[in-house]
Amino acid sequence: MSTLSTSRARSTEATLLAVVVVGFAALAVTSGGDLLRSSAITTVLTYIAVPVLIGLAQMVVLAVGQMNLSVGALGGFTAVLMGAAMADGGWPSWLAVPAGIALAAAIGAANGLIVVFTRINGFVVTLATMTVLLGLQYRVVGTRTISGYSPGLRALGTASVGPVPVILLVALLVAAGVAVFVRRTVPGRRLLASGGNPIAARLSGISNDRVLVLAHTLSGLIIGIAAAVTVASAPGVNSSIGGDWLLPSFAAPIIGGVALIGGSVAVAGTVLAAFVVRLVDVARAQFSLDPSWVNLVVGLVVLGTVILTQRRRRTR
Repeated sequence: MSTLSTSRARSTEATLLAVVVVGFAALAVTSGGDLLRSSAITTVLTYIAVPVLIGLAQMVVLAVGQMNLSVGALGGFTAVLMGAAMADGGWPSWLAVPAGIALAAAIGAANGLIVVFTRINGFVVTLATMTVLLGLQYRVVGTRTISGYSPGLRALGTASVGPVPVILLVALLVAAGVAVFVRRTVPGRRLLASGGNPIAARLSGISNDRVLVLAHTLSGLIIGIAAAVTVASAPGVNSSIGGDWLLPSFAAPIIGGVALIGGSVAVAGTVLAAFVVRLVDVARAQFSLDPSWVNLVVGLVVLGTVILTQRRRRTR
């Protein structure tokens, strides 16, 4: 990233951090201090893990100028498949969870390969994948809710280190891994180079096709981890899992400072933006607002961020 881009990313991160601190303090005051209880903090943080993961999954695809509309469908299908394998098939969690994550990564790779071989935009390809996966998810689980699987996995999903849930620590470890990958490894730097300027990347000997497949595979891998976190922390899995993941998956990276045209990532910004979105949801619950207000506010913020980014780019 250029010095200007780095400076802008840090400015966005600082702003989001300030919003998180001020927002949490305001909610703590208006709740009469109830939000400062250890159990309340744990509850708030528990529901940030999945938004962080799906935001990262969308971010790595946005980095190459693509979109992944199958985030929710892939996560939901993988989650119910893990649950069914354990509850119906008798698979141990140590086998079902890695197998589900590997399958999600493979489906992500298939998305990338279809984009490369057909030259159809990832928007269309993942839209088709989303439709197929939604059908498969319903085929696996139907109208029932799968529960009663792996007490050990459930214990891990509800465990915490102090007030911090283990599943959030998992999400933060994934974020750290993504940051190291894109900044410190050759494939990661190639991913950013290809997303920023595909022509220059090709002239430098970088295979844009391989980068596309890599981005979609990495996206699928992270979605698989999000599905595993959901299976571990939720009371059960059903056909509704993943149905509300699409908007947050775009909201976190876009609010966090990721450009839609590719060539940039904002891991810290994506994580902080997920916290901001969670605070909006907490405020909705605290003040008994209509749940539709959350999507309205988040949608308006995403739209405003995109418009502001475009105006800045045109000005430059």
